[in-house]
Amino acid sequence: MNKLSIKELLQVVGEYNPDELAKVQKAYDYADNLHDGQFRQSGEPYISHPLNVAYILAEMHADGDTLCAALLHDTLEDTDITKEDISYLFGKNVANLVDGVTKISKLNFSSKKDQILANTRKIITGITEDVRIIMIKLADRLHNMRTLQFKTPFKQQENALETMEIYVPLAYYIGAYRIKSELEDLSLQYLKADTYHRLEEKKQKLEATNEPYLKEMLAKIQTMLNERNIPNEIKIRTKNIYGIYKRLCAGHKLSDIHDLFSLKIMVDEIEKCYLTLYLIHSKYHPINDKFKDYISNPKTNMYQSLHTTVFGPNDRLIQTQIRTFEMDRIASFGLATYWDIMEGNAREIMQQDLKDKYQFFKSLVEINAVFGDNQDFVNQVKNELFSDKIYVYTSKGDIVELPKGATPIDFAYKIHTDIGNTMVGAIVNEEYAPIDYKLKNKDRVRIITDDLSFGPRKEWLDKVVTTRARKKIREFERR
Repeated sequence: MNKLSIKELLQVVGEYNPDELAKVQKAYDYADNLHDGQFRQSGEPYISHPLNVAYILAEMHADGDTLCAALLHDTLEDTDITKEDISYLFGKNVANLVDGVTKISKLNFSSKKDQILANTRKIITGITEDVRIIMIKLADRLHNMRTLQFKTPFKQQENALETMEIYVPLAYYIGAYRIKSELEDLSLQYLKADTYHRLEEKKQKLEATNEPYLKEMLAKIQTMLNERNIPNEIKIRTKNIYGIYKRLCAGHKLSDIHDLFSLKIMVDEIEKCYLTLYLIHSKYHPINDKFKDYISNPKTNMYQSLHTTVFGPNDRLIQTQIRTFEMDRIASFGLATYWDIMEGNAREIMQQDLKDKYQFFKSLVEINAVFGDNQDFVNQVKNELFSDKIYVYTSKGDIVELPKGATPIDFAYKIHTDIGNTMVGAIVNEEYAPIDYKLKNKDRVRIITDDLSFGPRKEWLDKVVTTRARKKIREFERR
């Protein structure tokens, strides 16, 4: 096993934030001393784990406080020091981050199940306090999943299932696709080992067969861009194994997966993304219903890119993803990219943007306020936020994210309380629809309102699935 050293961590940090080197070294020395004599199940000294967690975050250019908290993230749980000790030595921010990722002690609970539920709630709601708590937890989980071979088969399955249910959705919501994809593949490896290895083998064969065509297409596109002096970088990308598995489970054949192979094309300006799209379509015939413009209409986790699937060389279906270099960084690491873009103000802007731009955030805050019981809270989050989602359009073309099974009533309350309270009907795809119609992906929804309406009916409570809609209907009833 390749053993990571503090020198390697400091080298990465030194490349983007040399001012924090002394503080990071101090946190490492402190953690190393506290964990002295403790070992992982692999036999390695325990410090190797927090060191790897910090390294994953350093690759995302995390700030100094986050790196220190990553190095110290298990000290409150596994050693005798207190939050006050960390605050005194490293500052209040580091202490709050370490506390945010620390499990609540089992002494506070009558059963293991109660402890697990409370800690799951703490992990999920950590994002409302400081998004960096989730980033540390994701890096922590990623390293644990990378080293899961040393656990018992039961623990492997348990960890993999929890990763799929909790950590993969969290990674998706903050836009950290690179972490999400790796967590999905690592989990599938332990949940369905035979399926994973069979698909891995098929994927490798398909990659070998298609590589010449992808390289030929890459070279032609690169030549077209270079001739027009458009700065660019193009990478070949294959869908992750879990992504392939999910499509096959939905009844698709391998040959039907239009985005199995992609060319990721990065250019320097938004205008040049559209010019690149024109150049590709002038050379390769597109499949019209496989074009998506996520630049003018970003995904709900702020992902931006142009997607078009074309007939490539030898009639192979190849997806091209066209974006700027900055969009590509955001597509890989999501909110974590702010460490690079915003530098000194990153944490504040991350948190503000999370509140203002990310639809799931308001839903999470509402669920947290409504459900006092941890079991109810976790169930609602899994059903409403972490289960299958649909994406529908407003009459202005904005994308609204809702849980599968949502109705026009849920949609109305998601847009605005007053729209829900004065709703008298719904038009879906230019046709009148019953208010309990189950919305589908890409539906276009317009709510008909009347200020003189009687307001929401009590029976609406049985027709909604979102916490917000249920809460607002009850509030109106009480009024």
